[in-house]
Amino acid sequence: MPIFLSRFRKLAMRNRPTITSKDYRRANHFYYWNFGDLTLALMGCYHSKNAKKVLGYESPAVLASETPFTVNEVEALFELFKKLSSSIIDDGFIHKEEFHLALFRNSKKKNLFADRVFDLFDVEHNGVIKFGKFVRSLSIFHPSTSDVDKIAFAFRLYDLRGTGFIEQEELKEMVLALLGESDLVLSDDVVETIVNKTFLEADSKGDGKIDLEEWKEFVAKNPSLIKNMTLPYLTELTLAFPSFVLHSEVEES
Repeated sequence: MPIFLSRFRKLAMRNRPTITSKDYRRANHFYYWNFGDLTLALMGCYHSKNAKKVLGYESPAVLASETPFTVNEVEALFELFKKLSSSIIDDGFIHKEEFHLALFRNSKKKNLFADRVFDLFDVEHNGVIKFGKFVRSLSIFHPSTSDVDKIAFAFRLYDLRGTGFIEQEELKEMVLALLGESDLVLSDDVVETIVNKTFLEADSKGDGKIDLEEWKEFVAKNPSLIKNMTLPYLTELTLAFPSFVLHSEVEES
């Protein structure tokens, strides 16, 4: 990523609309927000408290049976969830402002990627995330989750309008959002070149939009696109919080 950003800074300074195939391959890394920031930020919210049930609480054993997480890891995630869900409104749910506060230390900061992740975690579309949904949604980033599921989630992330397709304008919005987060200033011509070249490769049907099958083919050719969809930290929750192993309410089978 640092090499890619450095290269694009040079491109921006030259204000050139042309871009090499090597730059384009590096640009594939540019299309994904670093989801590692999400987990690290959530871990940073950890605060040891005696376990107490909150509204929407689900059994760790049940959640462990439905996700790659172990019971101990689910209990660790519950502690993180409690801290997040009480940072602004102590009601047992994570609100979007609390999600932003955990990531950016600022509940008012706008970030398209964070908004999209929150919206996909908010399965019931009621503006909040319950504990069970939090665990199930976060499991998409677990190393044991299949690439098929990760690819499908990434597709939904880019499908801003929920139409079942990724349209060229949606991709451009995401690129511009990433540029804003990186404090990079690229000319309109360079941005258009990145977006147009991506569509030329991904839109194999030539209809001006990318469907899920085309997306799968595109990712197969560019596997680095889902590299940041796997967070190794999610297999180390009990190492980060060893007290859960000693105070677990449920014994691992």
